[in-house]
Amino acid sequence: MESPIKFFSGEASRYLAEDIVTNYGQGAKLGDSSIIRFSDGEFQPSFNESVRGCTVFIVQSTFPPTENMIELMLMVDAAKRASAYKVVAVIPYFGFARQDRKDKPRVSIGAKLMADILTASGVDRVMTMDLHADQIQGFFNVPVDHVFASALFVPYIRNLGLEDLVIASPDMGGSKRAKAYSHFLNAGMAISHKSREKENQVGEMKVIGEVEGKNVIIVDDMIDTAGTVCLAADIMLDMGAKSVRVAATHPVLSGPAYERIEKSKISQVIVTNSIPVKPISSKVEVLSIGELFANIISKVYTHKSISTTFIV
Repeated sequence: MESPIKFFSGEASRYLAEDIVTNYGQGAKLGDSSIIRFSDGEFQPSFNESVRGCTVFIVQSTFPPTENMIELMLMVDAAKRASAYKVVAVIPYFGFARQDRKDKPRVSIGAKLMADILTASGVDRVMTMDLHADQIQGFFNVPVDHVFASALFVPYIRNLGLEDLVIASPDMGGSKRAKAYSHFLNAGMAISHKSREKENQVGEMKVIGEVEGKNVIIVDDMIDTAGTVCLAADIMLDMGAKSVRVAATHPVLSGPAYERIEKSKISQVIVTNSIPVKPISSKVEVLSIGELFANIISKVYTHKSISTTFIV
């Protein structure tokens, strides 16, 4: 007999949890939880209904502020202490994922630290999407279901009906992703090679590959300040590209990102709702991940294989 299933959400991702629960169906509803806040800023999440013996799915993307990550950890701990059978953290956007290695002396490996703290809080399983680096799965000592947004992006791109299509990576690190997309879309491939002067600031960029007369789609795991993709788009258009679009899973979109996108020659930016998106740019198209995660959750809960869900 399966343990009862219950869904809960952190404050930052309630919109997403409601979407997932609606798509999950089967009479599921979002559980009742709340947060007590003290005058000094400390907070305490609590479940307002029993979770004893239940498989509990807690939905929370851990984008800034860091409070979102702490809230998720406290909710996991609360569920375990309330005798939940299993606790699954559904983290579509895993924060601190860019800190996946020591890229210079005397720095933390933040992604590993977050994985350790989540594991220590008692989580039994993690679901996430398009990690900045695949090896982050190995930072956890519990099963990790790594979902790919290509399951949404590939059909969407096909429906655009673009001819002379080229898939591009904004940097060398994303070449594996671009190659997979180009394979499934039977398209050409280009790679941007960049050097950074400092964080969030690109120094020099060169494009490797044929883009003249092509409709280019740049694919990436996230779009932050949009400096890289806007510069890449300008270079590709100067090289004779017909159009440039961007498909990025996580719309971090910090600082001048919206202004840069609006002023750029990029035709369209396609993202998911793993992070809330401000509706202030007509160029930004948001695809819902609710159905995708509802499907994955259903298969995991009933012990079915999820490999058929993956495109990349």
